[in-house]
Amino acid sequence: MTVYIVGLGLHPPSRAERGLRLEEMAWRTSRAALESAGVSRRQLDSVTLGACDEMDGRPISSMLMTAPAGGYGTDEIKVTDSGATALALAYARVLAGESNLGLVVSWCKTSKTDIGSVFRLRGEPFYTRPLGIDDTVADALFAQAVAAEFDVSDGEANQRVLDAYTRAARNPRGIGHDVPTRDAVAASAYEATPLRAAQRAPHTDGAVALALASEQFLRSNPGVKPLARIAGIGWATDEYRLDGQRLRAMKSARTAWQRALKQAGLRGAGELDAVELESQTAWHEAAYVRAFGIERKETVSPSGGAFAQNPLFCTGLVNAAEAVLQVSGRAGAVQRPGVKRAAAHGCHGYAQQGNVVMVFEGTGATQ
Repeated sequence: MTVYIVGLGLHPPSRAERGLRLEEMAWRTSRAALESAGVSRRQLDSVTLGACDEMDGRPISSMLMTAPAGGYGTDEIKVTDSGATALALAYARVLAGESNLGLVVSWCKTSKTDIGSVFRLRGEPFYTRPLGIDDTVADALFAQAVAAEFDVSDGEANQRVLDAYTRAARNPRGIGHDVPTRDAVAASAYEATPLRAAQRAPHTDGAVALALASEQFLRSNPGVKPLARIAGIGWATDEYRLDGQRLRAMKSARTAWQRALKQAGLRGAGELDAVELESQTAWHEAAYVRAFGIERKETVSPSGGAFAQNPLFCTGLVNAAEAVLQVSGRAGAVQRPGVKRAAAHGCHGYAQQGNVVMVFEGTGATQ
């Protein structure tokens, strides 16, 4: 069984989307994905949502979000880890024969959410939560661990910030952040040692939707042309505790990467033409390229990754959309030449406790 991506929609990123409700963002993005695929909502037989009640600011948010996301009268399921995890589940549903045409939708308005409080509430209640550990502290602990493991310096992290912003500035789907100077990055304040404020990707608001189809659906609907084939998906979760051994090992990231590449029949990163990494800080990018064995600098996050747009909960799924655009030759100003295979990475939880890696291949139908 082969699963294809047949359409995608990306909501225009915003620092703070004040003009639209979440329901309107989801509706517009889902509709864009369906129109991109050339199918109607009534043809859908499954909808997979990737959303977080705490970040949406209301309990059981799917009660309000399912219908505008395309799930009215359609089988719907929700994943609360990340948008990338939702894609993995939607893929599994097609493989299992539960669905022939599915939509995976994810959104996040970071502008209306106290992200630090959400992460503090997710801490272990007796030991971690009283310490006030939030996403900033967890990311800094990760930065300390990988700096020691891989000999990553503050200077390398600063250079990766500049490179990421430079790539992001060319991305028509990015928010258009100004590219800072190296001195400005190096002089930015420490938020938690060794993590500086400018080394973190700014949060944004956004939404993304991808339409998935089975071979059977494509045979029955020859007018629908696939954008990409999902060649492999891997996911894994680390231990909950935040000790140095867990952080340095990056076990779940390595496992997800190896599983996805093995399923895709690839021997290593050298066979990929683009790799969209979810790097919430420059220290993360430095760690991922080493853990994944990515040696060609030009293949790293052509879109600019989280420094282009970073709707936190669905940044990994945005990366998947960017990878699909690369293999279908539609990435615009950030298109790399001759892309046949591209990978996308997403992560979630304290210090990237969970990781998802997706490998896409071009089909030739749209290239």
